[in-house]
Amino acid sequence: MTLPGYQTYAPPAPPRKSGMARASQVLGIAGLAGLVLCLAGMVPALVGLALGTVSLVRRDPDRRPAIVGVTCSALALLIGAGSLFWLLSKAAQCGDEARYPDEPSRQACVEREFPFAQAKGQSAGLSPTGLGRLPR
Repeated sequence: MTLPGYQTYAPPAPPRKSGMARASQVLGIAGLAGLVLCLAGMVPALVGLALGTVSLVRRDPDRRPAIVGVTCSALALLIGAGSLFWLLSKAAQCGDEARYPDEPSRQACVEREFPFAQAKGQSAGLSPTGLGRLPR
């Protein structure tokens, strides 16, 4: 009960936090970090971009994480798409039968262009599948 002329104090409600904006931020950052693992970060980046866009369109009160999420997700998608395009263009170059007519020359191109993709067992004389030895 309050005295006449006095009002009770009601503290202001804390600002609502948008779970969608936070998820977008986390997925955008995870997408950037996941690019190191064979472009696996493109999937969370795509989901983060969608969630962040929906959060911004809804005009959620917590906009900063949504903006960070959309930015990181878009950056991860751009970097991932550029890397994928570059790798596929190099692979198509090595698969060109006009430039490399036989299998050994195409294999040499792949080994020259993608030195990180060599099997560890090949240097020991094992086949690329690792199931047997290469013929000599």
